[in-house]
Amino acid sequence: MQTSPSYEYSYGSSQVGHHHHYLAKPVLNLIQHAIAQAPCSAPSATAKIKILDLGCGNGSFSNFLAAQGFDVVGIEESASGVAQAQQAYPNCQFRQGSIYDLDLADLEQAFDLVISTEVIEHLFYPKELVRAARQCLRPAGTLILTTPYHGYFKNLALALSGKLDSHFTTLWDGGHIKFFSVDTLSQLVLSEGFTNPQFQFAGRIPYLWKSMVCAATLPPQS
Repeated sequence: MQTSPSYEYSYGSSQVGHHHHYLAKPVLNLIQHAIAQAPCSAPSATAKIKILDLGCGNGSFSNFLAAQGFDVVGIEESASGVAQAQQAYPNCQFRQGSIYDLDLADLEQAFDLVISTEVIEHLFYPKELVRAARQCLRPAGTLILTTPYHGYFKNLALALSGKLDSHFTTLWDGGHIKFFSVDTLSQLVLSEGFTNPQFQFAGRIPYLWKSMVCAATLPPQS
């Protein structure tokens, strides 16, 4: 009898991802903006801002955030990713867990920001990531999502260049299955109770950007 294979996105090293160099600046800009705009939700001056990195992979971006002075916890479903992260980046906490079935025992309303970089496009049920973030954020907390940018001019350029097949390839196991525009990502976060989605863009020239970075905020507790 043939059993079903076990699928895991494997990580062979803790090497920094290629997307770090173009995502780091806009992510930090939106973090600083969120901190400045929500002083009431921030911890005391003697405590660090707490960030949850959902789908943290091998932990390299979590480590980058920790190096900026933040208290970072990373959640990752891949066992190899967690193992690489724990070995390479002791300045962060890492746990194995699924966005679809997150153990909220000590995570619920525990974070000032939730960040997820280049993850949501891999999910069959992207709303679950936004819902998990909402549960983990304190009132007036901020969710920051990054995902590849798609818009009319970029899609037109891909079609005219003959690169649609390579860009939207179905041959990459664990690859992208959702493709967001500014409008659809805004609709997603608004549908789950977040407000005021704001965007920055990263990589390449305008309207052919590699990625977009969205920050959206929970209402303060009434």
